[in-house]
Amino acid sequence: MTQPSLLPPLAPQFCFSTTVLRDFLRLSRGTIDDTITQNLNALATPSRAGFDPTSTARLGPRPATRQIDAKSCQAFKDQVLFPSWQSRSDVLSYCTLVATSPDPDDPEATLREAEKEKNRERVVDERLDPYSARFFPREARTEQLATILRQEMGVETIVRARTWDIVKERCGDIESSWEDALARWRKLHTAS
Repeated sequence: MTQPSLLPPLAPQFCFSTTVLRDFLRLSRGTIDDTITQNLNALATPSRAGFDPTSTARLGPRPATRQIDAKSCQAFKDQVLFPSWQSRSDVLSYCTLVATSPDPDDPEATLREAEKEKNRERVVDERLDPYSARFFPREARTEQLATILRQEMGVETIVRARTWDIVKERCGDIESSWEDALARWRKLHTAS
């Protein structure tokens, strides 16, 4: 069985290093969600009684997907899928907290202030240069991080919905949404 994504050590620098943050999310999604069909196929036992030569004969249309044993499916969700989702949720939540907190270590804070001051002193003659009135201040790194996190949360929602649709199809009688299933799993695993 595939191993769940482990939670990386969380520190503000992890979040502000957006390449590392995005790499963690990309690798976690690639290991679990992007390969969900292969992971579920590995759970389905191809044969219980050994090789049967007649099984290679054309017997008519085969079902498009094989149902997976309920115990195997539940074990996969409990031991791999939900822990990976929880790790990504923890990282996104932590980084959101970092993005909404003041950043005393922002290396560009003084540069941004100098640009704002310079812009206030500038004389603008829009008849000579209609674009001279434009001023695009640099974003604080917390604002940049917040933008990236909004994008990644949107991606996460889409990826989880797609993954959950495949899990529902292959595991059978799952009627709840991925949000409800994850909340139920969290409740069971935080209570113990």
